Amino acid sequence: MTLKELLAGLDILSSSADLNTDIHEVQYDSRLVEPGDLFIAVPGAAADGHKFIPMAREKGAACVLCEKIPEGDVPFVQVADTRRALAVVGGNRFDHPARELTMIGITGTSGKTTSTYLIKSILEQKAGAKVGLIGTIQNMIGDRALHTERTTPESFELQRLLREMSDAGCTHVVMEVSSHALVLDRVYGIRFAVGIFTNLSQDHLDFHKTMEEYCDAKALLMRQCDVGIYNADDRWAARLMEHATCPRRFSYAVNAKADLVAKNVALHAGSVDFDAEADTEWSHVHVGIPALFTVYNTLDAMACCWNLGVPLTECADALAKNHGVKGRMEIIPTPGMDFTVLNDYAHKPDALEKVLRSTKEFAKGRVVVLFGCGGDRDKTKRPVMGEIAGRLADFVIVTSDNPRTEKPEAIIDDILVGLRGCDTPHVTIPDRVAAIHYAMDNAQSGDVIVLAGKGHEDYQEIDHKHYPMDERVIVAEHLRDMRK
Repeated sequence: MTLKELLAGLDILSSSADLNTDIHEVQYDSRLVEPGDLFIAVPGAAADGHKFIPMAREKGAACVLCEKIPEGDVPFVQVADTRRALAVVGGNRFDHPARELTMIGITGTSGKTTSTYLIKSILEQKAGAKVGLIGTIQNMIGDRALHTERTTPESFELQRLLREMSDAGCTHVVMEVSSHALVLDRVYGIRFAVGIFTNLSQDHLDFHKTMEEYCDAKALLMRQCDVGIYNADDRWAARLMEHATCPRRFSYAVNAKADLVAKNVALHAGSVDFDAEADTEWSHVHVGIPALFTVYNTLDAMACCWNLGVPLTECADALAKNHGVKGRMEIIPTPGMDFTVLNDYAHKPDALEKVLRSTKEFAKGRVVVLFGCGGDRDKTKRPVMGEIAGRLADFVIVTSDNPRTEKPEAIIDDILVGLRGCDTPHVTIPDRVAAIHYAMDNAQSGDVIVLAGKGHEDYQEIDHKHYPMDERVIVAEHLRDMRK
């Protein structure tokens, strides 16, 4: 493509480049630049891409797209915001694949992953759709799984992925849209047919600083979608929707008045049942995933698909055939044992509280929670999660999650601050594998052991390295030892 074609739609402040130059490829990492490439200098949290313009030029970059005019004889195009420009260039480079797809975006602190899988399941079963999925666990093109590095890819990589999905025959894409992605313009320029807000609770305050800023970041999705679907039970919903510009708004709730409501909710050890009502439509719903928040995840999935033309009864039929998502309220089999092991990704205060409250509603014995907190992340949530565990569980095991570059013992000390003055018995075992063994060895009849924090992850991150750690395998192997 020519430079002019790649820059279509951008307001150019100044330029020394020949816009008719043929561009080999687009790069925003100077290490990947090859002769004839366009290098986009993007300011980042760790480093400013403008510092790497000399390297890009040495490696043969034909032009630099930048915010600050570079020194020396460098062909450049100056724009006001290279992060947004990266998204625009990506759309041009891959011929705007989002325009060929029905785009569905989901934002919120918790519930995004489960909701994406439920929506994908409904649309594939009842709308004859081939669905692409972009999210925390993995990306998917139909049934084919792809590795993912972050919840929402960088804008250029997102456009590349959407092109691959469209070319593979996908008709719909359902994706998790993180608050970081919205603020950092990773989905800039994409119009969503449906935008969904699940809930808001404390997380990422190291990035957003306040809950109000965090909410306002999530609210950006409601300014680039046709239908804005939101959880009317969430206390942040009013602020989130205050400046929404979506042509249609649609609410769901369990307690509040809403366009789609759940009534006669019944929670069971391995499932939920409720009646879904919207306008003149009604359907009984059964989903094989325990917990009250499953009701909310199911409601937003039904609201989405109903707004895309799938009747509630058809949604319910598809949901009854869904067997859940790996690492989300996942029961790990413990055949022959009189205790239950439940695996959940809960690594935030609100998520941990929801998991423990839900577990208490069906546990016949104690609720034993095993959890830690990630290193190099928001430290303020550590004592909060300790307090939640002490208040809601019957026994607490504090251990490691992904310590990254921090010492596990220091993270645990932060968590223990929240357990001070709590009467709930607790132990600290930094080695997560040993902690799981301890929980199983000391389980009592009817106990539910909640392994929180890892969920779908099958590794532990320490000092920038990933070490294998699949909790399903750990539980299975220890069961074999217990039977010997």
